[in-house]
Amino acid sequence: MNAKFSAAVAALALGMPSIAPAQQLMPSEIVGADSAVAPYEYASPPAIADQFVIDDPSCDVGCSEQLSCSDSCCEKAILCGLIKQSDHCFDSFISPMTNPVFFEDPRQLTEVRGIFLNHKVPLAAGGGDIQVYAAQARARITDRLSIIATKDGYAVSQNPVIADGWADVAAGLKYTIYSDAETQRLLSGGLTYEIPAGTPRTRQGNGDGEFHLFLTGGAQVLGYGHVISGSGFRLPADSSEESQMWYWSNHFDYQVLQKWYFLTEYNWYHWMSSGNNDFAPGIEGGDLFNFGSTGVAGNDIVTGAIGAKYKPNRHVEIGVAWELPLTERRDVLENRLTVDAILRY
Repeated sequence: MNAKFSAAVAALALGMPSIAPAQQLMPSEIVGADSAVAPYEYASPPAIADQFVIDDPSCDVGCSEQLSCSDSCCEKAILCGLIKQSDHCFDSFISPMTNPVFFEDPRQLTEVRGIFLNHKVPLAAGGGDIQVYAAQARARITDRLSIIATKDGYAVSQNPVIADGWADVAAGLKYTIYSDAETQRLLSGGLTYEIPAGTPRTRQGNGDGEFHLFLTGGAQVLGYGHVISGSGFRLPADSSEESQMWYWSNHFDYQVLQKWYFLTEYNWYHWMSSGNNDFAPGIEGGDLFNFGSTGVAGNDIVTGAIGAKYKPNRHVEIGVAWELPLTERRDVLENRLTVDAILRY
């Protein structure tokens, strides 16, 4: 009788389960295998059903750190790390909706965002509606830096002084200044330049372009809520053709159901200097236009919005918001409906 057989007989006599040699080897084989799955990594693509569950907002292990292209997270990047996937350490956040050209999400994202606006103009500025169809793109190129394309699109107008046509094009960079995934707080800054490539009869293409300097930050609050605040300056290269403006935009959302968020936003626009154009004296173009009008320095407009977003998973956001001026001064905004859809990598 060999030693292993004797041990098995003794174990049975004492009422203990017998352990086969193959079972004894199994744990060490699994630990040493090359195919062992590290924590928080997928051995295979998630099932279709998994795509409809919002991921835990905690940071993906390793994905928030710098990785070489041989690492599993980096292999998911486009062009072997040239364009990285979005920072998923803040997946419980949603992006702001109003002031869409300038109010930037503080996260580093790789995404495409489609935007539709139905913008109603007050009778004092000619009345009518303007529909804008636009797309934004963002590409995260390092852990802290991304390329952002924030303005383009086509406008269809029923306003007598703003015709159908193409919008100017704006792009630039966004850099993360501070990021703490544990406390869910972050701060970013950036710069964009607007190329005057739009259609003049659409009140685009004027001046020598416009620089936009901004800061934007966010924090998780009240358990399932989030605050995002952004402020910036619109600085035209030719201040006689376009006006200078400072803005402050604020977003608050609360996750009311697993995939649904309620949101409210407020925007304050302050014109610092006027242009020399008498196209619309005393009236400026808000966030969509820059008329360079005379007599607008010192003017202020505050708008408020309510809305909702549907976020089935970390890769998709669909939102709608209704915006109104809260000040007596309205300039070119009677009201606005904003709809957006985001596909995020």
